[in-house]
Amino acid sequence: MDALKIEGNGPLKGSIHVSGSKNAALPLMCCSLLSDQSLQLSNVPHLADIHTMQRLLHDMGVEISHHDDLMTMRCHHLKTAEAPYDHVRKMRASILVLGPLLTRHGRAKVSLPGGCAIGTRPVDLHLSAMEKLGAHIELRDGYVEASASKGLTGSKIVFPKVSVGATENAMMAATLAKGKTTLINAAREPEIIDLAQCLRSMGAIITGDGTDQIIIEGVDNLKGTTHSVVSDRIEAGTFILSAVATRGIVSIHGARAEHLTALIEKLERMGVNLSLQENQIIVDAETCGPLTPVDVDTQPYPGFPTDLQAQMMAVLAQCPGDALLTENIFENRFMHVPELIRMGANVTLKGPHARVRGQAQLKGAPVMATDLRASVSLVMAALAAEGTTIVKRVYHLDRGYEKLEEKLSACGAKIERIKDS
Repeated sequence: MDALKIEGNGPLKGSIHVSGSKNAALPLMCCSLLSDQSLQLSNVPHLADIHTMQRLLHDMGVEISHHDDLMTMRCHHLKTAEAPYDHVRKMRASILVLGPLLTRHGRAKVSLPGGCAIGTRPVDLHLSAMEKLGAHIELRDGYVEASASKGLTGSKIVFPKVSVGATENAMMAATLAKGKTTLINAAREPEIIDLAQCLRSMGAIITGDGTDQIIIEGVDNLKGTTHSVVSDRIEAGTFILSAVATRGIVSIHGARAEHLTALIEKLERMGVNLSLQENQIIVDAETCGPLTPVDVDTQPYPGFPTDLQAQMMAVLAQCPGDALLTENIFENRFMHVPELIRMGANVTLKGPHARVRGQAQLKGAPVMATDLRASVSLVMAALAAEGTTIVKRVYHLDRGYEKLEEKLSACGAKIERIKDS
């Protein structure tokens, strides 16, 4: 099993290019099930989750080629409507095949998903949305068995809480449903807008994306298209925070400030110097004075992202003063805390709250990654720490960060992949 060996050696300096968004690319790949024509995606990152989805779709009968950042897909003939456990257990986003399979092919058998162990993330919102559209749903032997032999019918779907995945599944399913579908309390993330733009290019009729009410008018069929995947705002935010953690100066190319308003507001309050340009953010944490700690509450977009909570904690752990981080999205997303404490962080937990008492210097130590974002927070802490850190179980990182070692090394980081004995 691979591990990362990191020598803390001062500030990051240089430039980093942000890859395409994994969280946008995965539902976009599922759009290939909605048409018998070719779907071509550019700016697709090479990541473990992308390859898992690629294998799943290929097994279903989607013809796929992936060269550099260009992926071409076509589902001329569906081999199977089953997404087996061996694929789905590796990645929760596999549930996103459910809507496309039901609306175009009238049936689906999808294993209940796996993925990061960051708490309960039930698929009940996905299933209730499909039932609202007229699907018959049964849970049997660990599988969702769904059918819609006469097709789906548009409906009003009110989500009891915001869910990005359920919004995406419902959007894709509604594109070929009969009549109008209205999604109430829909997710507003940039990845939702990116999906809507691709679906519109395929011939779907969608309005309201980016708001909490999305309207889809069903059409008879969808065509092929070409689409460029939006840049990864979480990767951009991670590199911004890495520059802050190491008190460096880094230019983040492909970072879109309009997608990171909550993070930018916090960093400006802390005293970080930021230059916001078109598709680029320059972080200067070297010339600013002592940073001021800030409290953080994770919220659905456009609030502070839960996917940046662990990274922000790694920064605040080195920022003299007290800060309170409240996790409102997932109930078990503080698994990085014991590992940060091993490196000298002063953090106490009480329910959904983490009290961080910042101090000057973290120390290198052997630590264990538990999920994707926890993994990269440990990498960030290691870059800023004194001494050597070994981060184990970095297969989590490979799910969501393309060429992480290469990008950080280009900015002066001493980081290498080793075999963990």
